[in-house]
Amino acid sequence: MARRRNSGREVYQTDLLQAMRKCLPTRGLPLISEDGRVRWTPRVLVMTVILLAWTQASTLLDAFTGAREVVVGMYDSRRRPGRSLQGFLAALAKSSAELVAAVTASLREALPRVAGRHWRLHGYVVMGVDGSKIECPRTRANERAFECSGKPGTTPQMLLTLLFHVGTGLPWAWRRGSGKGSERADLTSMLGDLPRETLLLADAGFVGYEMLLRLMEAGQEFIVRAGRNVRLLQRLGFAVEEHAGLVYLWPEGKRGRPPLVLRLVTVRTGKRTMALLTSVLDGRRLSDAAVADLYRLRWGVEVLYRTLKQTLECRKMLSTTPAHAAMELDWAVIGLWMLGQMAAEARGRGRRPSEWSAARALRVVRKAMRHRDRPRPAGGLRRQLRRSVKDAYVRHRAKTARYWPRKKNESPPGLPKIRMATHAERLKAQGFLSCVALN
Repeated sequence: MARRRNSGREVYQTDLLQAMRKCLPTRGLPLISEDGRVRWTPRVLVMTVILLAWTQASTLLDAFTGAREVVVGMYDSRRRPGRSLQGFLAALAKSSAELVAAVTASLREALPRVAGRHWRLHGYVVMGVDGSKIECPRTRANERAFECSGKPGTTPQMLLTLLFHVGTGLPWAWRRGSGKGSERADLTSMLGDLPRETLLLADAGFVGYEMLLRLMEAGQEFIVRAGRNVRLLQRLGFAVEEHAGLVYLWPEGKRGRPPLVLRLVTVRTGKRTMALLTSVLDGRRLSDAAVADLYRLRWGVEVLYRTLKQTLECRKMLSTTPAHAAMELDWAVIGLWMLGQMAAEARGRGRRPSEWSAARALRVVRKAMRHRDRPRPAGGLRRQLRRSVKDAYVRHRAKTARYWPRKKNESPPGLPKIRMATHAERLKAQGFLSCVALN
């Protein structure tokens, strides 16, 4: 147990230990090893690497030193772990994949309880997906493993593709790899991680016949933005009764397979018009207004990436080898997830869990790490996390810098091209209907 002051009041590290315990599996992470020579047991490894992700430091050695000191205070009656960063990384590398899987499963199992009535929106478990690049130190090993996917002269980068739960603003699953990887391939590999009755929100980078077909075959509904590179057909007369808003995605190169039947929802945002495609064809099940409202919530994944890169200062990894950089990114995502889950759980039932503020929650946790031996105030860490919420004021001007020389000014995706199906296309589509009827 953590040490206590003579006053009898619990210290900060006691509260922090209890809060972290709730997010970790009760089994599978032993604190004590049967081999007395082992200093880095699974639970001590996990606690240290998560605290390392929360520690503010410019080098990996400084982050490790700070995290280790907190863990030693939490488990002061246990054998102290090693002092060497190299020994810690070597021990973590042996079991990182298994530990990530165990902690992720525990966090994922608790998320419906933490979300409460916000687990579903409009009857669906709403998930958002997007990818972002994470920089790595410019070492030869990192350059060979991750490559430089940006402009000439940029650093090696990893592509992180993240699934997040919209109702809580917390991660659900992720994939990471080379900076030249594919977001669509990463999403395809995560389809098995999605819960039943998921509605997936995706931007224009995920639209495409193959990608949407895989989602349909997996039984997942979706709302995806369509840009000017998409060609849609109307009045094809395939499989369903025609009505306003019904469109077909049937590229020229995919005419050997049946068309995808979709619903087009046009949304006006300021001076621009946005086109959304959804697999939910029945407007009574999900109205046009609901489609627009849900897609706007996809912005939460951008906020999540901003939190990871800026608030947790993980825009660039600190590790100089590919294996360690990959481990560092995995545990940074888990650290963000656990931080949010602790804050959302402290909010209590009946309150919107997505209102948690990562910056304020991180300040609370870092304060507990710095003042770990001090008696904490009444209400403890939970009360402080409960107060870690986003600002409620209404912003009247854009939250952007007046001048930022590196800012990307990407043009909007535009609108898809839509035309009426030709007689020949209708006949070909009818042929697929005849095959279905015969089978």
